[in-house]
Order: sequence, then C-alpha cells, then structure tokens
Amino acid sequence: MSGTGAAWEELERSVRGRLRRDPEAIAAVAADGSHLRGTAAGVLAPADVEDVVAAVRWCRRTGVPLVARGGGTSLDGESVPTGGSLVLDLGHFDRILGWETEDRLVRVQPGVVNRALQEAARERGMFFPPNPGSWRTSTIGGNAATNASGPRSYRYGPTRRWVRGWQAVLGSGETVRMETRARKRSVGPDLVGLLVGSEGTLGVFTELLVELAPLPERRQAVVVPLPEGTRLGALRGPLDRASAHGLPLSALEYVDGATGSELARVAPSRIPEGPALLLLELESTDASASSDLESLERLLARAGLSGRASLFPNAEELWTLRGESGLLLDARFGYRVREDVAVPPDRLDALVALIEATAREAEVPVFVYGHLGEASLHPNFVVDPAGPAATAIRRRLLTGVHELGGTVSAEHGLGALKAAYLGLEHGSEGVALLRRLKRLFDPDGILNPGKLYPP
Repeated sequence: MSGTGAAWEELERSVRGRLRRDPEAIAAVAADGSHLRGTAAGVLAPADVEDVVAAVRWCRRTGVPLVARGGGTSLDGESVPTGGSLVLDLGHFDRILGWETEDRLVRVQPGVVNRALQEAARERGMFFPPNPGSWRTSTIGGNAATNASGPRSYRYGPTRRWVRGWQAVLGSGETVRMETRARKRSVGPDLVGLLVGSEGTLGVFTELLVELAPLPERRQAVVVPLPEGTRLGALRGPLDRASAHGLPLSALEYVDGATGSELARVAPSRIPEGPALLLLELESTDASASSDLESLERLLARAGLSGRASLFPNAEELWTLRGESGLLLDARFGYRVREDVAVPPDRLDALVALIEATAREAEVPVFVYGHLGEASLHPNFVVDPAGPAATAIRRRLLTGVHELGGTVSAEHGLGALKAAYLGLEHGSEGVALLRRLKRLFDPDGILNPGKLYPP
C-alpha cells in the first residue's frame, strides 16, 4: 500500500485540510534556506490537530516519511523532504489562540510568523525575545524546532528559555500536551524542553505556549567601527562585565569588514565601509536613555574605540539591516558554506584564528558575522557547498571548534548537512541515548528521517 494511488486517496478522504500532489505544490516545498533539495510525494495543509494525527497514523501504516514545514528558512536542510515524503505545510496553521497578559503568556499555532507575533505582542506592551535574522518569515514552530536565537539572545537566551509548553503529535500518533505556568519547578527531567531543538524528529508541534517579556521603553543601537587588529576576546570581556554590573546591553554583535562593506552598499550613510563593526543595543527607560548612552561611550573610549559611531534611535532598524547580511551574500555569491559555531568566551580569538586558517588553507574568501556576546560566529566560506572543498572546510572547522571546547551548532541545528557531527558533540554513548529516545517517540522512524541523527 505504501506510496500507491489508493493509499493517497485514503489519506485525502481522512483529512479536512487540502492535500496536493501537483508539481507546483511539490516544487514549493522542495528546498529550505540551504543548498539542499528534496522531493515530496504530497503536501498537506492540515485544517486541525485531527488532520495531523491522521497524517502521522497514515504514515505509520504506509511507511511514507513525514516532514513538518513552517517558513522553510532553516539553513541546514531541516525541512527539506526525504524522497517520497508527505510534507505537513504548517505555514497556514497560523492562529494566535489566546493571551494571558498578566502572566505574559500567549498560545499560538506553530505557523505563526515571528514578526506577526512581535507586532501583536507590541500592542500589549510585550515582545517575544528570540529574533533570528529570518524573523520576518520564520515561524514560532520552526524557531522552537531548532531552538533559534538572534542578536538579543545575549540578554534573553534562545527559544528554549521562552517555551513554557506545547501540544505535539508524536511519531506514535499520540497527541501529548506538556506545559507549566509556574516560573520554576523541580519535578523530574524537563519534558517541556525536550522537544525544543529536536527538529521535528520526535513530534510535530500543533500548539506552543510561549512566554513574552515586557517591552522596553527605549531601544537604541550603536554601530562602532573597530580598529584593524582588534582582538575580539579582549573587547568582549569589558563589555560583558559592564553588562553584568548594570549597563543595559541586550545585544553585542560583530560584523567583519568584508560583510560590513556589503551592508554599507545598502545603507552608505549609516554603515561605514571598510572596517569591522561592533553592533550594540541598549534597553533603557525614557529617563535613562541619554545617561545609558553616555556610559557606553565612556566604556568604548576606555577600550580604545574612539572612532565615529552611528546611532540608531530605533534599534529594530539596525537588526533589520543586520538581518540582510545573509541575503546580500546570497545575491552576490549564491549558495556557500554557511556555518554556525560557538566556543567558550575565553577561546573567542582562537575561533577567529581557526576560521581564518580554514579559509586560507582552502584558498577561499570568508565573510564572518555573529553574536560576539556569546562567542558565537557565522563564517560564510565562498565555495560550492555541494563540492569536496565544502566537505573539507566543514570537517576542518567543526573538528577544530570541538577541540576548543565549543559546539558545532549554536542556533541553526544540524539538519541533514551536519547530522554526521552529532557524535562529535555527544559521543557514542550520547548518540545511543538519543537514538533510544527517538525510537520511544517515533517507533517507526517516519518523522523527518535523515535529519539530526547520523546515518
């Protein structure tokens, strides 16, 4: 029955949502933000949770793989369909289901776009802290599936910190709800956090209960040119200490000179062309905004950063511009090796040296930007990501990061591109535990096969 016309007709009869198998629908879900492409056999836009349950149970019976998809912005192939998959298109499963304003909670369907939630929350004096560069199109379900972050994670942490509950359909076909409204609890392992970052390999989110933060009165951003040869580790330390002692820094970002020059082409009056850049955000009250900015200026002067800074009175303008970095490189260079690594803060300069050595040995240009405050960088190596040079670059970089005590993925996940490195991060015992967990949640291995877990 697997993959037969009769089987697909059975699925269509069992759901309320629209099932499509035409070439246009198949092509629309073939790729994500990576260079990878796959082929689906059908695309279902579920009308309700019962449709998701029916789809999972049908996939168990037929052996057809199931891939959940939100905005399709993942960068490592997380939502690229395995051959012959049923794709659950959750992009239209996008209702905000209810607000609990006093407790700063909101319940959403997984297809709600990050930007749409931000706009709705702003009207209530709140915001959702995770703000990945793809925030204008990525969904809350996708943010949770990859434990996404963004510039403001320096202060607020990744998505996992803000997910207070979920409803999901597991690979077994069971519908499970896990959530708590308590601000803390000690009742065994954290089952709420378990599915966050699992890339749709354990269950399909159908609802998420997320916490919001109070909207700051003022958010100012500053762009500071860095002198050539600035050591990022030495720069990060004083800023981090100042933040710990009261300077309201909520983002501490880095853009190298090559990437900064690309940004300067679209904002020449606000971004200097040539030098590497430090990007900072201050969250202030209206009354403290001027004094906070003055405190930052004094700190930067003590650090030897006396170059002309650019002020963005509305920080969102800077992060929208910063989010264009990848798109600008896409337009100029096309697909490339885009990495996402982090190291302990005291190894930040060693990470920079590793990135430079990797690019030099491969004889390819590299563009680097990322989250300085968390020692998390995104090197972009300009090389065909499907070729042998890309494989060598990724191996050199990721093994080097591991030797520095870092992580092979700080916020993008592993997907299909980096699944082979799960063992490097967790070791054979850790991988064995994760495989047993996978079998418990997804006994037939139908959920997003080929992602996260090594082949």
